Amino acid sequence: MKIFRESKIFKSPVINIILFILTLFSTMFAGLIQKGIDPILMFTTGFKYSRILEGLPFSLTLMTILSSHEFAHYIASKKNHTIATLPYFIPAPSIIGTFGAFIKMKTPIISRKSLIDIGASGPIVGFIVSLIATIIGLTLSHIVSVPQTVEGLKLGDSLLFNLISRIIIGMPKEGYDVMLHPIAFAGWIGFFVTSLNLLPIGQLDGGHISFAIFGSRQLIISRVMIGALVLFGILYWRGWLVCGIVSIALGHKHPPLMVWESPLNKTRRMIAYVSLVIFIITFIPMPFIITE
Repeated sequence: MKIFRESKIFKSPVINIILFILTLFSTMFAGLIQKGIDPILMFTTGFKYSRILEGLPFSLTLMTILSSHEFAHYIASKKNHTIATLPYFIPAPSIIGTFGAFIKMKTPIISRKSLIDIGASGPIVGFIVSLIATIIGLTLSHIVSVPQTVEGLKLGDSLLFNLISRIIIGMPKEGYDVMLHPIAFAGWIGFFVTSLNLLPIGQLDGGHISFAIFGSRQLIISRVMIGALVLFGILYWRGWLVCGIVSIALGHKHPPLMVWESPLNKTRRMIAYVSLVIFIITFIPMPFIITE
């Protein structure tokens, strides 16, 4: 007996393709702005292909990171007999040009093994691509003098990004800072997005992995993490406070599984431990710092 039928709207990739193209352009415009180019002024005063191409390094790198993350989820879903949509990209008028991407699960994830495979695949693959982008981008970055009187926005560092930066570029002297190449900035965003997805809350990727390991005890972990986000929001960055509130609004309890294998095999446990390490080394307590 057939108990599920996909709607035609999810069978057609038209919406996915349109959103992908729009996000490609929005991230390309973001890349232009990072280079000091006004896209609107460029189009109104005369279109120049040579100028618009300057936004591509950031755009293509970020789109590759987001695509690798979501398609890893998609492929893992197929292998574990879970029906999922193709990725939906979200264009946005922001400094990075997007609010990310997502896939929608059309059928439940039925087992602990599947939960870890699907939940960890995206962050791990996205992390690897982000790591490659960061290494390439930092080799193209350079140290510049920063006047003390200049106000601006400075990026915080995760443990891993800071380590790679020191190895490739070195530690800038006082009054100097690293001017990130757009590819390195995209890698930084990739690390940041990875850590966000690995938060062990609700139905985030980290929530899937945590529930597969701890079962009903994951609810306690989820609540503790939301409390930590609120605390980090008060002490460090207001964005964490927003994340905590949104997590409460969307629900921080993970739905039960149809099959609960016991014990979970060593391979899946190792994947869970690797995901935890990735979360720790990519987490940024204060992602954005306003310098005065």
